[in-house]
Amino acid sequence: MTTEISPRQAWDLLAADKHARLVDVRTEPEWAYVGVPDLADLGKAVAKISWHVFPEMRVNPEFIGKLKATYDPANPVIFMCRSGGRSPAAAKAVFETGFARCFSLAGGFEGDADEDGHRGTKVGWKAEGLPWRQP
Repeated sequence: MTTEISPRQAWDLLAADKHARLVDVRTEPEWAYVGVPDLADLGKAVAKISWHVFPEMRVNPEFIGKLKATYDPANPVIFMCRSGGRSPAAAKAVFETGFARCFSLAGGFEGDADEDGHRGTKVGWKAEGLPWRQP
């Protein structure tokens, strides 16, 4: 099943289940210029597998294969994008290939823009104050 969970719920799941993984489905420029979640305190690393290929922004034909080569379909996988638009599609596609527990991170890494046009202040991983770093 695919379920949307909050950033705090995602952190708690990652902390409680040693097999749970976070997959950042954004593009390489987003990882490089915006930042990435930091799971070092949990003894984990974020998997970076783009759902869309930059700059065309078409679905990555290697996405499912890379995920299947790395993760056991019985374990929980949390998908995160910028603001919650791409991760539900990735979670659904992965679920349909046999992964049992797929989650989409509500609000993504940065969430929607605030009234001043800035992201990361209203909802999402950064707004929740969860660990992240600039590569």
